[in-house]
Amino acid sequence: MGGRAVITIEVRGLPAPQGSKRHVGRGVMVESSRAVGPWREAVRAETQRVMAGRKPLDVALHVVISFSVPRPKSHYRTGRNAGLLKESAPYDPAGRPDLDKLVRAVLDGVTAGGAWTDDSLVVRLGAQKLYDGTPGARVTIAKMEDLRR
Repeated sequence: MGGRAVITIEVRGLPAPQGSKRHVGRGVMVESSRAVGPWREAVRAETQRVMAGRKPLDVALHVVISFSVPRPKSHYRTGRNAGLLKESAPYDPAGRPDLDKLVRAVLDGVTAGGAWTDDSLVVRLGAQKLYDGTPGARVTIAKMEDLRR
């Protein structure tokens, strides 16, 4: 992703989806996923660290998010070949958690961390899930105006 003012935020940890909320009474809604709170907080904290001394962006933005998720143990062989993938192991993590729910949690965390004034500024969004090393997410933010130059 080209551009002049690119911000990169790398968050380690198990990406958690921001699921649906459920009503618990008296107008109180709670997140249905317990894991999303700590994950969103990790995204917020890392965003705040990266943005230290910078003003929140307030222009149209292009955001790319790449999630690294761990492979299930069932993808690996057993015994002396325990570290090797089975031939039947899928290349892509097509399954839960849903990509759109992972994206929602990250966008909310980046907003809370002060990267931009509002996530409605995101006008172009790319996202992917990969089996790729340490679990986490890499968020790349660029101003649309810089991409047009």
